[in-house]
Amino acid sequence: MGFFDKLKEGLLKTRKGITERIDQVLVSFGKIDEELFEELEEILITSDVGIETTGKIIEGLKKSVKEKKVTKPEDVKSLLKEQLKDILRDNSENKDMFFETPVVIMVIGVNGVGKTTSIGKIANLFRQKGKKVILAAGDTFRAAAIDQLEIWANRVGVEIIKHAEGSDPAAVIYDAVQAAKARKADVLICDTAGRLHTKKNLMEELKKVSRILEREIPDVRKETLLVLDATTGQNAVSQAKTFNESSDITGIVLTKLDGTAKGGIVLAIKSELNIPVKLVGVGEKMDDLQLFDADEFVEALFA
Repeated sequence: MGFFDKLKEGLLKTRKGITERIDQVLVSFGKIDEELFEELEEILITSDVGIETTGKIIEGLKKSVKEKKVTKPEDVKSLLKEQLKDILRDNSENKDMFFETPVVIMVIGVNGVGKTTSIGKIANLFRQKGKKVILAAGDTFRAAAIDQLEIWANRVGVEIIKHAEGSDPAAVIYDAVQAAKARKADVLICDTAGRLHTKKNLMEELKKVSRILEREIPDVRKETLLVLDATTGQNAVSQAKTFNESSDITGIVLTKLDGTAKGGIVLAIKSELNIPVKLVGVGEKMDDLQLFDADEFVEALFA
């Protein structure tokens, strides 16, 4: 099964939650009027698109309807698809840029969102491209986190740099950077503690890790990926806002998209924070995490 088919399957719950309801509304209305837009607005808000983003979409839709002189409700659907694609497209970069090396990827996020699993799967994506990958076990607060990352390193066939539980995460990252330089690695992926965003000291530590990376490898491209669980809905947006205050997040990894009927969260994150969703997970398997493509996502959503 190709990733588009997986995406289609993974978005089944969301399709039922959003697209099928939109179809019902468009079929039941004889004309395009304010009431139709109100119905569409309600569907989007209850699908975790968020009030602010929904407002933008509906305004854009009204404008398109007017400009293109659309009169049939069923023709609104293609205009809506375009609105969604416009919000989700990230014009700042080509998605293949993600695989340009050398690169250091710092992975952040609260516990339980699938952070360690995502790291393993990202390492696998680079390995498939023939890149040499090293993992840094920077989550030293939980012994389980180090063990879990080691299991993934073995599964994917990459090296891991780790210290004992409770040691200084910055020291682990420092050693990992030296190892990456010595072994001429293409990719260094750094795990970090599952930070509860209320803990100020943990946020400070993230900044310390960033400083080490800046000092030791100033010229290497850096990505800071925030892992969010799609099933947590609007909570994911507030997590992103908090993390974004202390880290310069370059992209979102959205996991468990197959587990929610409210995949509209993808739109809320991109629109409200202007942080691109770079990777999406639609299953448990190793290759079920893939680069996000706005057009593919919207087509799968309306498939």
